[in-house]
Amino acid sequence: MREITHASSSDRPSSQAIARRYNHSDQVSFRMNVSDTEAELVIPDDTKAAPPSDLPLPLARTPLFELGLNLKARMTGFSGWEMPIQYSGITREHQAVRSAAGMFDISHMGKFRLTGDRLVEQLQRLVPSDLRRLQPGQAQYTVLLNDQAGIVDDLIFYYQGLNQTGQERWYAIVNASTTLKDKTWLLEHLDRSRVTFQDDSTTKVLLAVQGPDAVKQLQPLVLEDLSTVPAFGHFEGTILGQPGFLARTGYTGEDGFEVMVDPAMGVELWRSLLNAGVIPCGLGARDTLRLEAAMALYGQDIDDTTTPLEAGLGWLVHLESKGDFSGRSVLEQQKQAGVKRRLVGLQMQGRNIARHGYRVFYEGQPVGEVTSGTQSPTVEQAIALAYVPTPLAKLNQTLHIDIRGKLYPALVVKKPFYRRAK
Repeated sequence: MREITHASSSDRPSSQAIARRYNHSDQVSFRMNVSDTEAELVIPDDTKAAPPSDLPLPLARTPLFELGLNLKARMTGFSGWEMPIQYSGITREHQAVRSAAGMFDISHMGKFRLTGDRLVEQLQRLVPSDLRRLQPGQAQYTVLLNDQAGIVDDLIFYYQGLNQTGQERWYAIVNASTTLKDKTWLLEHLDRSRVTFQDDSTTKVLLAVQGPDAVKQLQPLVLEDLSTVPAFGHFEGTILGQPGFLARTGYTGEDGFEVMVDPAMGVELWRSLLNAGVIPCGLGARDTLRLEAAMALYGQDIDDTTTPLEAGLGWLVHLESKGDFSGRSVLEQQKQAGVKRRLVGLQMQGRNIARHGYRVFYEGQPVGEVTSGTQSPTVEQAIALAYVPTPLAKLNQTLHIDIRGKLYPALVVKKPFYRRAK
C-alpha cells in the first residue's frame, strides 16, 4: 500500500495558479476498467463511440487536480474529466470513511442555479416527488423522468427560499456524465421566459467530507454550527472566512457534508482538511462505499429504460400528493399491476465477484443482469445489484451468476448491504 506523501509549500502551486489552470472543456463519457489488487471500478458508457478519425477531446481538470498529483493520486478519465481513482489505496480510503473521515473532490458534477417566479410549479412536472413540501434550507433527492417513466437522471434539488424580488431560488446537483444532457432537458422543459438558469458546473469546487468524524473535522473551518443542520439540510455559510454553500448530503452511506465554494477557496479548504488528517479519497472508494449503501449509479443501476418503481426508488414517487408529471400514467399502471422486474441485492456464496454486465441465471436460464458488483471491504463479502423478474426478487432466493462461463451461486439479500449506526 502506497503511503501519502506531502509536497512542501515551495513545491505547491498557488491557489490562483491552480484556478487559472482549470480546464473548461466539454464533458464526454468514457468506459474503462480500472483495477488494482484491491478492487475494480467499472465506469459506465453514456455516449456512442466517436468515429476513428475524430481526435479525442481533452479531459477537463478540476481546480484540485494539481493537489492530487502532489499526493501521487492515480488518475483516470471519467465523464470527460481527469479524476483520481485512488490516493493511498481503495480499501484504506474506504475504511477511513467508514471509521473516521475522508474527503472527495466531486467538482466534476453538474451544478445548476435556477431562479424564477413560482418555479416549483414547473419543477413539479419533471419529477415524481412533491417538491412543494420543501421549506427553505431543505433538499430532495429525486429523479427526472421521461414520458415512459424512464429515469433521465437522479439528482438533488435544494430549495433556498425567495430572493429580494420574491423569486424562488433553487439549486440542482446532477451527475457528471449527464450534465449536458440534464441541462438540455431542463432548458427544453422549463419556460425560459420565467426562469433564469445559471450553469456553475465549471466555476465552482465541490468537496464531499464524509464519515463519522466529518462534522468534527469540518466544524473548525465553518462559522455556523453544523450540528444543528439535519440530513438533507443546507445553508449558505462562511468557510475560512469566505462565503460557501454547505449541505448535509453525500453518496457514501455515512454522515457528512458536501461543500461548494469558489476555486481558490476550494484549494485552501482541501489543504486545511488534509492538514487536519482527513484522508483524500478517489472514485474507487466512492464506488465501493455507495454500493455498500445500495445507492444507484446512473448509467448502470438506473437509466432511461428503468422506472423508479423497478429500481426500488418507490419512496420518491408521491402519486397521492401531487398532480400530473412526466411518466405519471406509467407509474400508476405499475403501481396497480406491479412491476415485472426489480433491482435486488445479491451476496455471492463464495469468493467470486459478480461484475457489471454479468448474466444472472435461474434453473439454467438467463433471467437478468448484474448492474454493479464489488468485493465489499466492510461486509467482507462479494456484493452486487441486479435486475431480476419480480417472482425471483424475494429474500433468500438462490440465483446463479455467469462468471467466465461458469455459474456461481448468489443469494438475494436485503438492501442496503451496510447501514451506519445512528
